[in-house]
Amino acid sequence: MGSTTSCCVSSSPKIRRNAHSRLDSYQPEPDLSREDTGCNLQHISDRENLDEMNMEYNPSDHPRASTIFLSKSQTDVREKRKSLFINNHGTRRKHSSCSTIFLDDNTVSQPNLKYTIKCVALAIYYHIRNRDRDGGMLLDIFDEKLHPLSKSEVPSDYDQHDPEQKQIYRFVRTLFSAAQLTAECAIVTLVYLERLLTYAEIDICPGNWKRIVLGAILLASKVWDDQAVWNVDYCQILKDITVEDMNELERQFLELLQFNINVPSSVYAKYYFDLRSLSESNNLSFPLEPLSREKAQKLEAISRLCDDKYKDVRRAARKRSASVDNLCGVQWVPAILS
Repeated sequence: MGSTTSCCVSSSPKIRRNAHSRLDSYQPEPDLSREDTGCNLQHISDRENLDEMNMEYNPSDHPRASTIFLSKSQTDVREKRKSLFINNHGTRRKHSSCSTIFLDDNTVSQPNLKYTIKCVALAIYYHIRNRDRDGGMLLDIFDEKLHPLSKSEVPSDYDQHDPEQKQIYRFVRTLFSAAQLTAECAIVTLVYLERLLTYAEIDICPGNWKRIVLGAILLASKVWDDQAVWNVDYCQILKDITVEDMNELERQFLELLQFNINVPSSVYAKYYFDLRSLSESNNLSFPLEPLSREKAQKLEAISRLCDDKYKDVRRAARKRSASVDNLCGVQWVPAILS
């Protein structure tokens, strides 16, 4: 609640302390606007808007920002499409008809575990393949040379050769099958991985990808699953790693994330659908099966349950009387599955 001269001298705290330390007598001044004072002191609302604008460039925080792995895969996808067009090696896809409906068992609320892990491994592969070759520092906690995951000797060129997609998939699948993790945890793992790369301004490369993925899985399993896997359990999966190393990996991973482990539902859904887009562009389609009578009856029961749930809401929103000119209401037609 000080004077206008003391709070508008400069935005630097050090200069403000020097201004307060002067023993000049205070001279009251007329009220001046921000334009008249010529200071660049930013209003708090302006700072909040800037923070929101910066969040839009971070896909792991904002639902409108495009995911990094999808943008990095676009170059290779275009080359694959060109080769398929030249060689005429197109894959046959199943399409629904009036008599047969093809569905997959992969939804945003219940993703397919096997194919979700394959898509996440493919996204990590594109991160490594299309990384920034010139920049990107290698933090010691993720360096496999300094913190090996096995007692076998790490080759001297461990950071020179990009891993294949199958190698990444086997590593992730081993951890998920041994720890009995869910498909939702795989999607959250990818969110934390891209958040780490954005916050810490590092790149995932052949020398650090295993420990980065391990740290993301460790954190995602504790945040997502009710019965989380303990750090000592990962030591049973990776025989040569110590509990102290796992604790340090988790601690530094959280610090690099600035302890931001929140994953909004909109961000989760965006990553899920972008993974589906990645699978379709790489011919990694989810298995389609004909709609059986049992599944149709189950879908019809779910539809009736939702219809009964929102019947009161629709009834309250429906007008008692309406003019003929405005007679354009939504008609609810029941779906018949047989």
